[in-house]
Amino acid sequence: MKLSQEHVESNLPWLIILVLLVVSVGGLVEIVPLFFQKSTTQPVAGLKPYTALTLTGRDIYVREGCYNCHSQMIRPFRAETERYGPYSVAGEFVYDHPFQWGSKRTGPDLARVGGRYSDDWHRVHLNNPRDVVPESNMPGYPWLAKTPADAAVISAKMRTLRVLGVPYTDDEIAKAPAALKDKTEQDALIAYLQAMGITMKNAR
Repeated sequence: MKLSQEHVESNLPWLIILVLLVVSVGGLVEIVPLFFQKSTTQPVAGLKPYTALTLTGRDIYVREGCYNCHSQMIRPFRAETERYGPYSVAGEFVYDHPFQWGSKRTGPDLARVGGRYSDDWHRVHLNNPRDVVPESNMPGYPWLAKTPADAAVISAKMRTLRVLGVPYTDDEIAKAPAALKDKTEQDALIAYLQAMGITMKNAR
């Protein structure tokens, strides 16, 4: 049977199959080489895995949907780098599963927020954002200050991430629950925010 363009365009099953084939090949050609490039698979100099507290904070960040408004991807354009700092590189996020680059930016980019504000500023901001940014439309998260950080699952999370390539040691995993003792979810989230982008800042 001859597969002419006219036959393919008039035969829906064949059209679907061939479109999927072309898209799949194109996707593989773009994606597969990235798994073998050092710039996308090797951590940048000085990058360390998240501590138990910052890892917990990252999970809270994801749970509360912060990534819906705050991108962690700085584009390599002058306006971006002047406002936010060095552009984002894949090597910063090799320990992130999944990474939080995103593209939506209702609120400010958070890729370089670490160290920009004090812990106290973040506490006020999380409780009621308008106390420090009057024009903010971000909701408050006051319950985080009253909710204990979950120490029961942190070791299991770290063991799972180790399977995915994050170099946690047995000692770090064993001590993880103790690191969350007497900590709140707000403490954890602030620790995560304060860790964002500091590796690239320190490398400058």
